[in-house]
Amino acid sequence: MPSHTTHSNKNHFFLLSLGALGIVYGDIGTSPLYSMKEIFSPAYGLALTSDNVLGILSLIFWALTIIISLKYVIFVMRADNKGEGGIMALMALALHPRRRRFGKNVIIAIGLFGTALFYGDGIITPAISVLSAVEGLEIAAPSLHPYIVPITLIVLIALFSFQRYGTARVGNLFGPIMLVWFLVLAWLGSCSIYAHPMVLQAVNPTHAVKFFLQHGSLGFFALGAVVLAFTGAEALYADMGHFGKKPIQLSWFFLVFPALILNYFGQGALLLRDPLAVENPFYLLTPQQYLYPMIGLSTVATVIASQAVISGAYSITQQAIRLGYLPRMHMQHTSSTTQGQIYVPAINNGLLILIVLVVLAFKESSNLAAAYGIAVTGTMVITTMLVTFVAIDTWKWPRPVAGAVFGCLLFVDAGFFCANAVKIPHGGWFPVLAGLILFSIMSVWKKGRRVLTSSLQRTSTSLSHFIEEIKTTPPLRVPGTSIFLYSHNLSMPYALYQNLRHNKILHEKVVLLTAKTFDVPYVAERERFHIEDLGFNFYRITLHFGFMEVQNIPRALTAHEPVEPQLDIAHALYFLGRETLIPSDNPGLSPWQERLFVLLFRNASSPIIYFGLPTDRAIELGALVRI
Repeated sequence: MPSHTTHSNKNHFFLLSLGALGIVYGDIGTSPLYSMKEIFSPAYGLALTSDNVLGILSLIFWALTIIISLKYVIFVMRADNKGEGGIMALMALALHPRRRRFGKNVIIAIGLFGTALFYGDGIITPAISVLSAVEGLEIAAPSLHPYIVPITLIVLIALFSFQRYGTARVGNLFGPIMLVWFLVLAWLGSCSIYAHPMVLQAVNPTHAVKFFLQHGSLGFFALGAVVLAFTGAEALYADMGHFGKKPIQLSWFFLVFPALILNYFGQGALLLRDPLAVENPFYLLTPQQYLYPMIGLSTVATVIASQAVISGAYSITQQAIRLGYLPRMHMQHTSSTTQGQIYVPAINNGLLILIVLVVLAFKESSNLAAAYGIAVTGTMVITTMLVTFVAIDTWKWPRPVAGAVFGCLLFVDAGFFCANAVKIPHGGWFPVLAGLILFSIMSVWKKGRRVLTSSLQRTSTSLSHFIEEIKTTPPLRVPGTSIFLYSHNLSMPYALYQNLRHNKILHEKVVLLTAKTFDVPYVAERERFHIEDLGFNFYRITLHFGFMEVQNIPRALTAHEPVEPQLDIAHALYFLGRETLIPSDNPGLSPWQERLFVLLFRNASSPIIYFGLPTDRAIELGALVRI
């Protein structure tokens, strides 16, 4: 039995590693399609000299080593919030030990903006990845140019239609394909390096230093194109909850990193042999007889690249909802064994619409390259800032050590960010605008919920006073149990007051229930349930959830029903308040914030569906609330 279990665990680990290969590394794995072509495009004015090629290859090698291998795979992935990654999980981790209000507000602000930029990355990545692959058709047959955009749109629509089947199935399908992809990358690169081995000298960092010394400001701005070689780093961290830390780390060091380096160096060797190959060094690295199969494989690989940020967007959305920064949305869990694998229809459809608009607006991958770097590098800077707080407060690193390590990493990130800042007038404005809009939505939602709670508190009755009135003038009590859901910030459920006021009755057993979300991904089952007897057959139950958990209230209550069997949870009625918001002159929200909050509130998912309540035993009681 132990040997069978060990064998089963090994198989599970292998499948997770293969799935991670398909989901996590699709984005960074397809960067060779367009990185070298953009770096040596006329926009940067770099001559195809031996020194320039070796300098760029050295920059790519050390950027992948420092930013991906050292920063993300070793340091940032250590900052897992009970197995979960991504900006929101990292923000929660950075906030956990901090009690000073100013420090918390700063962390929240930079965390929310980093999350917003990640969504911007999620819009651009599928567009540029699939466009760059389909553009290979121009190399094989220039007459096919008019069909590039339509084919790209068909591929993207098919990808987003497939999302409902879940990350596990997508990963199982994509993993073997990406295994072939990385092996092909390594093979093509190795053949080219064999013909021109001098490119291996680029491993020496002096070539990168020499490049900067020779070109000055031009060399600095070239970093704006070098960043294309490591797009997808944040998705690597955000998707950690889908597959776990170890499979992602193993896949990187033993396959992805070596394959990428071999291919980039192979493209460099090709450019040194044939400068005309700068038109599209990736496809011209491929033997002519394999060009069409390579275009097909590249298209599939870029579809997979898009999956990395799509899966990451689902995870980030779930975390933001649980932590109160986005309105409730319908979510489907697509795996019974891995908690982090989810599908969010609203995010899926929203991303698809925006990506289609981006493809139609920019039309070519070169045009999108200018917009790409801002979102990627901005998120990288914010991740480094947040993980520094974690290193000091959670890992207990001495401040000088944390400052030295992450200060150096922040210096590198800031260099890439500044180099991309010049792209803002040439398309870089798009992810910045998208980030500002999403930041406004998240901050207004959080602020609006606080104002709404305050308004409800002003009009609510004290629970202790309400129970005393019931004792003095008992209403009619009917058999059964009623459960009233309410926010943990309120003294009592508004629906309870409304029910007694209109129906003039109370059930024999009354449960006041609140669900609290903690800033940890998962809560131990023994800490899930807390009950308090308030007297006169009134009970207060608090359910504790992590921000990555499904908040299914009936299931959570049934699991603890033996604690209070007399409550008869299985047949209880659920009462909820349904507020209709009316804008007012409340100084808590500005007019535009009021309008935005009301719009978001009206379109939030029903709490009946969100909390998994039985529809035949759920009753909503309406109320007008001024905010």
